[in-house]
Amino acid sequence: MPSHQTDASGAGRPPRILGLDVGSRRIGLAISDPLGITAQGLNTLQRQNKRSDFAQLEQVIRDYQVAEIVIGLPLRMTGAEGMQAEKMQSFAEKIRRRFRLPVHLWDERLSSAQANRLLRETDMSIKRRGQVVDQMAAVLILQSWMDARAGG
Repeated sequence: MPSHQTDASGAGRPPRILGLDVGSRRIGLAISDPLGITAQGLNTLQRQNKRSDFAQLEQVIRDYQVAEIVIGLPLRMTGAEGMQAEKMQSFAEKIRRRFRLPVHLWDERLSSAQANRLLRETDMSIKRRGQVVDQMAAVLILQSWMDARAGG
């Protein structure tokens, strides 16, 4: 199928929103459903280097016809920006320039803690939990951003 936003009938397909939980070793990914109501997790990217990371992101953006990106912004509990938030601002700017898409930074202060808490409530092994926590955090970041946007 061609990469433009039409299906076989020629009708336009709604653009998707990509959520990212960016860490030093992994990037958790989530994608909006076609209606932009719910977020679903995608496979977590293992980071290697900037070129490889961006190539993997480019593939996801193309596969899902992403129109916007939401990146978790790690603020301090006080709401102040620290070193990690500055790194994320820089990362977001690189993504904007590279993919020419709107990039939104969204407060992720509680997303990883919430993801860990939700996963602890399952009978998932600790090893498996570690593999999906970034994905779950990305889902929570994207879902809370979409809920806030829908709410006004």
